[in-house]
Amino acid sequence: MKHTVFVDGQEGTTGLRIHEYLAQRDDIELLRIDPDKRKDPAERARLLDAAQVSFLCLPDAASREAAALVRNPDACLIDASTAHRTAPGWVFGLPELAKGQRELIRRSKRISNPGCHSTAFILLLRPLLDAGIVAPDLPLSATSITGYSGGGKSMIAEYEAGGNAKLASPRPYGLSLAHKHIPEMTAHTGLQVAPVFMPVVGPFLKGLAVSVPLHFSQLAAGTDAQRLHAAYAAHYEGERFINVLPLGDAANLDGNFFDVQACNDTNRVDIAVFASDKQAIVVARLDNLGKGASGAAVQSMNIHLGLDEGLGL
Repeated sequence: MKHTVFVDGQEGTTGLRIHEYLAQRDDIELLRIDPDKRKDPAERARLLDAAQVSFLCLPDAASREAAALVRNPDACLIDASTAHRTAPGWVFGLPELAKGQRELIRRSKRISNPGCHSTAFILLLRPLLDAGIVAPDLPLSATSITGYSGGGKSMIAEYEAGGNAKLASPRPYGLSLAHKHIPEMTAHTGLQVAPVFMPVVGPFLKGLAVSVPLHFSQLAAGTDAQRLHAAYAAHYEGERFINVLPLGDAANLDGNFFDVQACNDTNRVDIAVFASDKQAIVVARLDNLGKGASGAAVQSMNIHLGLDEGLGL
């Protein structure tokens, strides 16, 4: 028997990529909405109730509206928007977050898909807080450099049209210090102080790397690069999609440069520790369209349905 799946918002970047993942699979039946009924609440409600799993690839307000349409108690929603990432009753769809998270995803009918920047940040910080290395009230900062596909179809079209010299260099944004990923970055790490976060969009399609600077003097006594690395290795032991890079390995760098795009076209996250005797920079990189969006959503679907979580990824 095939599993029935509906993508509400299938024309967006995330929805299209989910379709690409699922179209290759013979265990999935994709329910499709007629183009002229894409905004018909009754037709959307029918498909949301008919599917075992529905992906909401919509703006926040539209995702909330879609969730309110569902009447079938057995229908599972995986929301790719920001709307429900810290909402009561919704499980955060990051199975590597902590022990027991997979079981919560498996049992839940309401799963919020993490954001791309926050996925990398949370995977960097949660192990350090759980190990007692970083105090919850420690003020932190983070920088993320990402490909332009994270801006959706309009930004992709802008970059690929060419002719705009301003797009040839990296562009910091989110300078109001109120980026929409900050609430989940704070809540799901256990931090009590929201980080100062600056994302930067670069002139490449996809790939993302979040970096967090640390001073050993502000961390738990005795912390050094080896202890940071050991905390990551212990937290992610056995995780197929989390790759903790060997400490001090020259292969982590390409001619002294860190390759932001090295995880593209995978569902993998690479975590690296770079350090001196007094300071460290911890870095996580991923494909912002893969583990940062559509890949993560499919991974959560697989877990919820009791399948091999890497199926199709």
